[in-house]
Amino acid sequence: MKAIGYTDAGPISAENALIEFETDIPKPGPNDLLVEVRGISVNPVDVKVRAGAQPDNGPRILGFDAAGTVKEVGSDVTQFRSGDEVFYAGDITRPGTNAEFHRVDERIVGRKPSSLSFAEAAGMPLTSITAWEILFDSFGLKEGEGAGEALLVVGGAGGVGSILTQLAKKLTKLTVIVTASRDATREWSEKMGADHIINHHNPLDEEMKALGISPRYVASLTHTGIHYEAIQALIKPRGHIALIDDPESLDVIPLKKKALSVSWEFMFTRSMFQTEDMNEQHKLLNRVSKLLDDGTLIPTVNNHGGVLNVESLRAAHELQESGKAIGKTVLDGLGTECS
Repeated sequence: MKAIGYTDAGPISAENALIEFETDIPKPGPNDLLVEVRGISVNPVDVKVRAGAQPDNGPRILGFDAAGTVKEVGSDVTQFRSGDEVFYAGDITRPGTNAEFHRVDERIVGRKPSSLSFAEAAGMPLTSITAWEILFDSFGLKEGEGAGEALLVVGGAGGVGSILTQLAKKLTKLTVIVTASRDATREWSEKMGADHIINHHNPLDEEMKALGISPRYVASLTHTGIHYEAIQALIKPRGHIALIDDPESLDVIPLKKKALSVSWEFMFTRSMFQTEDMNEQHKLLNRVSKLLDDGTLIPTVNNHGGVLNVESLRAAHELQESGKAIGKTVLDGLGTECS
């Protein structure tokens, strides 16, 4: 099969930052599906891995989000069969989805939303899992809760921020404030359903003071190191901070005065450590699929980059690295037969 990957960690500007190559079609294990990939999306993790993780043996295939059709199932698979249309966010310890075929554990796979194209569907899994786990695992909220409380989303127009805003507005009673500065990102955040938008180029605590809101929950999705002190100032006592980015350091001692909680969200943890509750990602993706099909949620795709090839994937990586991406960038599957 054809695949796209990289042989040397480094900048996307390098001549051979991404290469196309031939490799064997993977064989599914007992709990695995073999999926013909029909759509993929690009996430910050793709950029981080390509730039900083040197492959051990030969090219490493990038890509995590995918949507496609099940071609073969492992001996112990119970939730899918050949021909099913699926979407999922993959496993960071395995080869990625930028290939014609991909092997994935059924416990982290959901049924593709029937109302979306394969590319549109591929834009949803990683961010949806991340946002869902922030709301309902990290913050410990239950659906319908949150009345009288507020959530601040730092980075509201990104992929995670876009679906987190929607989930919070549709499934909880939280007031949702997001950060955005450009006209385009503000308009996008309004489309996602944000109640209030503040400018992250200004001190966030001053922006929140002007709103007269002190949120109990803060989802810091980007530039946590820059905003950390302001977050401590603006959050309610006994509040909760969840983060997904990689600040150089994080001093938790100042959080004691307000009795604040802080937690990391990393959606690959369940698959990486084969946790006993891995199947929760299958369940939540199925729920997200239904919410997309019934119109409760809307797709967060904002850029369709065409058919997956070295050139289109390079452009998608460049856009992700620019810091200007809004929502999600997706591509049709590798080769015109998958478009």
